Amino acid sequence: MTVELAPAAVEVTDRQKAASPWRLAWGRLRRRPAAMVGLGIIAFFVLAALLAPVLTAISGYGPADTDKYAIDPYLGGLPRGAFGGMSPQHWLGVEPMLGRDIFARLLYGARISLLVSFSAALLITVVGVALGVTAGYFGGRIDAVISRFMDVMMSFPSLIFMIALLSVVKNANRVLLLVVVMSLFTWPYIARVIRGQTISLKRREYVEAARASGTPSLRILLTEILPNLTSTVIVYVTLAIPGLIGSEAGLTYLGVGVRPPTPSWGQMITDAQLYYKVDPMFFVLPCACLFLVVLAFTLLGDALRDALDPKGGHG
Repeated sequence: MTVELAPAAVEVTDRQKAASPWRLAWGRLRRRPAAMVGLGIIAFFVLAALLAPVLTAISGYGPADTDKYAIDPYLGGLPRGAFGGMSPQHWLGVEPMLGRDIFARLLYGARISLLVSFSAALLITVVGVALGVTAGYFGGRIDAVISRFMDVMMSFPSLIFMIALLSVVKNANRVLLLVVVMSLFTWPYIARVIRGQTISLKRREYVEAARASGTPSLRILLTEILPNLTSTVIVYVTLAIPGLIGSEAGLTYLGVGVRPPTPSWGQMITDAQLYYKVDPMFFVLPCACLFLVVLAFTLLGDALRDALDPKGGHG
């Protein structure tokens, strides 16, 4: 007895077969309001950072421009007007004493925070994935050497050593130095995750078959192992970026990160702690930006983990 499927059922089945894993993951991600909110916040700040020159040209003030008429010398240099001097000329107010436009400095501060965190994330991904895959696939002495090196790097109290290295190196590009120092103590974590995944993948039948057929190890790594690690890498990097953004802000807050006159959220928070009682908006605005970006990446990373691995996720 032959059972014929209705045309609609056949169409749905064919559509499900044709759907790629990435399209299915995107469908699951779109059904999560928190993920969409996080993605929207990230897109907003990325666009704002990219368009910073355009937006500051519209507002009329750059990050280093001062406006002595926007501050009151008789009140200790506090901004004139309510909410930190918000006005049609200064949309988010001005800094006390110097009269620099907060809107412009927030935009360019976003550039620094995102540039440092994205660059560090890219560097730790390249180094961590390369060493993790090498250790997991080849095993033996290579695995032992790389694993012991990872253990040594992870045993360092990273924050103390970051502060020490950034303090010792004086005349250097601070953005580049931040990226290198932060990456130096962060790559072992993704390397360890990738090593474990690679050990599991190299025992799969398709990898064993490729090895038995004489396929070179490099080709197996590039065509069989790495494509199956993509989702793991994406999730890890998305969840690592909030920590990198916080580290950059924290190191700058401690005075060893980005230095004046380069604008940075951490630097603005440092300057604002002297005025948080008399000019709270100067303190609230950079803190709010930092909080929103970190929250957005955290929400998106959690949702990505569940969307790309629905069986191992939380729902």
